[in-house]
Amino acid sequence: MTWFGRSSRWLLAGVLLALAGCGEPALEPLPRDATILAFGDSLTEGVGAPEGAAYPEQLARLTGWTVVNAGVAGETTAEGLRRLPEALKAHAPALMILLMGGNDVLRNHDLAVAKRNLGDMIEQAQASGVAVVLVGVPEKSLFSQSAPLYEQLAEEHGVVLVDDLVAGLLRRPGYKADAVHLNAEGYRAMAERLAEVLRDEGAL
Repeated sequence: MTWFGRSSRWLLAGVLLALAGCGEPALEPLPRDATILAFGDSLTEGVGAPEGAAYPEQLARLTGWTVVNAGVAGETTAEGLRRLPEALKAHAPALMILLMGGNDVLRNHDLAVAKRNLGDMIEQAQASGVAVVLVGVPEKSLFSQSAPLYEQLAEEHGVVLVDDLVAGLLRRPGYKADAVHLNAEGYRAMAERLAEVLRDEGAL
């Protein structure tokens, strides 16, 4: 083999290693005794499904991890921001799944304020050493995608974003209990997708 051939092979290997490094998991592996805090509003509480069928409970059954359901139906981001410190203190989670903002959208609140509130929640969690997975919420229009603020927050704070999960599920009538809530099958699909993200990103 010529020097050029050997050099080309080493160059190719270096490029492949660099590309592989770009796909490194974003989350640290969770210890087996870790707690996941599912923090949000009615989509976390499980409105629309029987007791025990909300996504946090289904995620716990799928993964074997402790998942605390800290969802409060009807809550806005301002209310969630006030509630979060006590939830972090009470449960000492290793990871928080943040799914909030839908009530701000439905009530036509200023989304710049909602973004700031969500950013403050992310910063509170990170300051406590808690990893964050952010779930996007759709805008108030038919067949909409997640509001742009979620992608902006993920980039600004360096957190994992699950972007089109809620919007995608709400476009499937068989997964809906009403216009804005899921049924048990919908929450099961949400839990399965979140478990997949946590595995892909290195947490599980």
